[in-house]
Amino acid sequence: MRMFFAAAMAAGLSACVSPSGSPTQKRSDVTIRPDIAGLQVDPIGQRIDFGRSPKGVVPVLDREMGRHTALPLDGCSAGVVQQLQWDDLVLTFSRERFVGWRQGAALAGATCAAMG
Repeated sequence: MRMFFAAAMAAGLSACVSPSGSPTQKRSDVTIRPDIAGLQVDPIGQRIDFGRSPKGVVPVLDREMGRHTALPLDGCSAGVVQQLQWDDLVLTFSRERFVGWRQGAALAGATCAAMG
């Protein structure tokens, strides 16, 4: 009985270990496309528009694109208190709202100057 319990525990714990490598890897087939009003989520046709709470944006992108990286606030527009990056997509937030995005040379809303 002890042997069975030990084997079951080992199997259960190994199931908890993620086989993926980097925590920033894309985790799904969802594509996030920035546009003038926020973000288009394809292929499901959902939107994450400017004005949404960070609590409704950050966990979704972390789940779909991997863990974000916090960036410094140098060169940010007034009111921006958080700048987060997923790969080449950078989102900016006020205390309570999603207010802008930057991806390469494209941007919309309140953003921060590109680093480097």
